[in-house]
Amino acid sequence: MYGLPLSTLCRRRHSVDNGSPYIAAPLERTCAVLGTRLVHSRPYRPQGRGKVERANGYIRERFLLEAEAHGIASFTELNDRFMAWVEQVCNTRRHAETGQTPIERFLSQGPPRLVEPSLLREAFRWSVRRRVTRTASVSLAGNRYKVDDALALRQVELRFDPEDLSRLDVYWEGRPMGQAVPFVLGRHVHHQVPQTVATPTNLSVTPTTGVDYLGLVLAKHEAEHFGSIAFRDLASQSNQSEQEDEQP
Repeated sequence: MYGLPLSTLCRRRHSVDNGSPYIAAPLERTCAVLGTRLVHSRPYRPQGRGKVERANGYIRERFLLEAEAHGIASFTELNDRFMAWVEQVCNTRRHAETGQTPIERFLSQGPPRLVEPSLLREAFRWSVRRRVTRTASVSLAGNRYKVDDALALRQVELRFDPEDLSRLDVYWEGRPMGQAVPFVLGRHVHHQVPQTVATPTNLSVTPTTGVDYLGLVLAKHEAEHFGSIAFRDLASQSNQSEQEDEQP
């Protein structure tokens, strides 16, 4: 079952391998907040990862080859086509052993429990512990912040969005203690956040041949979910119309 990430569903168990993204503290905290048990596979024991590797192979063979053959202009387009392919093709094919489609098997135990938006926001914040100085200040990523004077020389927890270091929430022994006020904010984004790179104009150098299979899948997906109008494009069209109206 694809297209339903941990960020939208609260799963009891999340099985991963031992790659660096899966042993990172942010993922551990996300799973803890969502009440999800994070399970790592045994090193050098590939038996437990066979289904995942088979799924990855299916995506490479059936989706990526098509994407490379016809070229993708942006990562947004890549995501749109992947989600359309997942919902229209991948999750609707009948499995030879189970006799069910992935979506049927996934929903056989009842509808999934969605995560509350407030809990979801909290789950994807980062958290670090700092010792407050005698002058009631803490440091994070090269920035200095002022905290409540009562927290001087105490160990506190800082919770924050790694892409917005202007706001830190301070906790002491699990209790909220207000916000940390920046003295001078030299860095607005945490240095461990991957930096945005220039999007290539085409993700593939393979010449385009044949039918645009993924384009047809995307068109069918949008026709079923959005009708003849792509509502997600209305906002950009409205902004363009406003700009044209403002021109003399």
